[in-house]
Formats: sequence, structure tokens, C-alpha cells
Amino acid sequence: MDLFESAKAPDTEPLAHRLRPTRLDEWVGHERVLGEQGAVRLWLKSGKFPSILLWGPPGVGKTTLAILIAEALGEAFIQLSAVSSGIKEIKEIKDAAERARGFRQLGRKTVLFFDEIHRLNKSQQDSLLPHVESGVFTLIGATTENPSFEVNSALLSRLRVIRLERLTRSDLERVLDRALHDERGFGGRIGIDPEARELLVSQSEGDARRLLTLLESVVLLHPEAEHFSAERVREVMEGSGGRILPYDKASDEHHNAISAFIKSMRASDPDAAVYYLARMLESGEDPMFIARRMIIFASEDVGNAEPRGLLMAVAAKEALETVGLPEARINLAHAAITLALARKDRAVYDAIEAAIREVRETGALPVPMILRNAVTPLMKREGYGKGDPARLIPEGVKERVYFRPRGKPDTQ
Repeated sequence: MDLFESAKAPDTEPLAHRLRPTRLDEWVGHERVLGEQGAVRLWLKSGKFPSILLWGPPGVGKTTLAILIAEALGEAFIQLSAVSSGIKEIKEIKDAAERARGFRQLGRKTVLFFDEIHRLNKSQQDSLLPHVESGVFTLIGATTENPSFEVNSALLSRLRVIRLERLTRSDLERVLDRALHDERGFGGRIGIDPEARELLVSQSEGDARRLLTLLESVVLLHPEAEHFSAERVREVMEGSGGRILPYDKASDEHHNAISAFIKSMRASDPDAAVYYLARMLESGEDPMFIARRMIIFASEDVGNAEPRGLLMAVAAKEALETVGLPEARINLAHAAITLALARKDRAVYDAIEAAIREVRETGALPVPMILRNAVTPLMKREGYGKGDPARLIPEGVKERVYFRPRGKPDTQ
């Protein structure tokens, strides 16, 4: 059976697995950390490789890189998943690693690769600390989430964080060429049109695994074909629901997208605001979450410089509740563009923040008599309702002015 026929066999390894690099020289992308002067290369050359955390989106090669590092170090490789492993497994591996090293004498060390390390709870992460610190094994963690929020600070401080970005277009083209021409792939037995090539690369979203899976799906759909057009690629995409944007409502990508949306409106860039709005809607973000964030933005960033901004944001939320998607996308865009173009004044936000700081510092000071209702004769005799009408803030506050507008309201 030739390689092309084996690609059609149901028990054949997936193309993405067959094409995994077997040595660092085959690695594609991430020159900043894996190039000749990159941190990983320099640590390997020094022979003193630290415990590290590989942080990056799916499909950039975190697992493969961990395997190649272990091989380059000549160390045993053990892989665990945070989904199914815990303190018991960590202890067992620690014991095995100590035996492999001859109880800390000269011997073979161990690389422990912990996939999805952010899923470990606090006690599980804490159980890794003494072993990382003593060097009984070299820990390589992998996470798709921002480690600043998902990894305990004590463990994070003992790891060198390696940020792996999505693969570039040129990186993906190299991966595609290898799949088409390498004997582990299709060995030059198939060809693709330039338009099909463009579609494969553009639809992969910087994810090599996604690229190879899509290519393999195209080939398996038409196993007798030797040349593939863009139409063949579109067939597979339509069958799988088209483009799936990399997005998870609990992930770093979620926070990045909403942050970009807010900052685009703050920068008065309506085009960028609408772009990020579209990104979130197409990725399945809850539109009500977007509407709520615009309501906050309308008071926090626009404020009294254009009071109608809040009315527009609330109206967009009500429109969303009334008509729903997809039509409400227009209402959300209307509000986003209005808020982006509006003059900005954070004086309202600054005022409430300053007042809260004052209250927390000075406590519940007595309300001035002029502001107290004299509803009984006794209260009148006690002076309720009397006093200086210009002194409405309690005696004892340090800061008496909280609202300092920096722009004039829009009165047109």
C-alpha cells in the first residue's frame, strides 16, 4: 500500500500527527524563542534547562515542543493532563524521577509535561512547588489561558514563561508545503490550485493542526483526485459549518476581544469598534454581554460630554431584547459607532471613584442638619432642617470636590 492509499485507511494516524517535527531543526515558526539566539536554544546549549510554562493558543505545537526539548536534553518524558491527573500521580512521578536519577546522584533526569496546567486546582499546583524547586524533575506546563490569572503566583514565579503566538502566514505555507511534498504526508502525489492554497491558509487562523486537518479532510472526501481546487476546500468547510473563529467565552481571546472593542471606542475609531463587534458576534459571544459593556462605557468614558450616549446604549440593549439577532447586530453597531464618535469625558467615573475613596477613609460622618427632614416637633427643636445651605457635605471630609468636568455637554 502506498502512502496515498494509506492516507485513506481508517486506522492511519492523522496527517497532523504524522507531520509532527522529530527534531528542533524541523520546527516552523516562533523564531523569537526557538531561533539560534532564542531562549530555548540557549538553555539547551547551556545544559541548564529551567522549568518552563508554554503559553499559547491551540495548534502552535506546545506538546510537540515539550517532547523535542526532552529528547534534546536526553531526558525521560512523562506526559500528564490536568483533566485526569492529580496529587497522587504527581507524587508517583516524583518518586520515579528520584529513582531514575539515582536518588539525586548522576543519572537520567525526567521531564514532566503537564498539559492544560491551568486546570489544576490550588492544592494540586502547590504540590508541584517543592519538586520544581528541588529540580527532581523539569516541569514543562502548557496552557492556552493567561497564566497571570490561571496559575498560582507561587508556581508561576518558579517557571519561565514562553509565549507562543499563532503561526504567521509564511509559517503556515511552510507547513502546507511539507504536507504536500514530505513522504510522511502526501509525497508530491497531489496538487492544489493557488486559490485553494490561499483558502487553506486563510481559514486556519494561525493553527497548524487546523490547516492539516482541513487539508486531510479535502483529500479524504475525494480519495481518487490528484488535484484540488478551492471549490473542493469550500465543500469541506460548508460541511463542517464554515470558518470557526478561535474564541472561548472563558478564555484569554474573550478578554482580548472585549478589551480591543472598548479601547477602540475610547480611541474614537468607529471602524475598529465595528470590526471587533463583528469578531465577537461571529465567534458566538453573548450579545447581551456586549450591550452591557456599552452601557458601562457610555457613562464611564463618554459621560456628560454627550449624555445621549447612555440613552443610545440602553436603547441598543432594549432593541436586542425586542428583535434579537441577527437584526439587532445593526442596533449594536449603531450604538458602538455613536459611542466611538462621541466626545469623551471620564469625569463621572472619576467623581464616583473619588467619593467612594472618601467614604471608605472617613466612614459614615453625620449628615448635615440642613439635609435632615424635620418630621416631628422634637426633630425641629434639635435643629433638623436648619443650617448653611451651601454646606451639604459632612464636616470632616478631606476632599469636597469630586466632579470636575473636562468637556462641555453636547446640547445640539
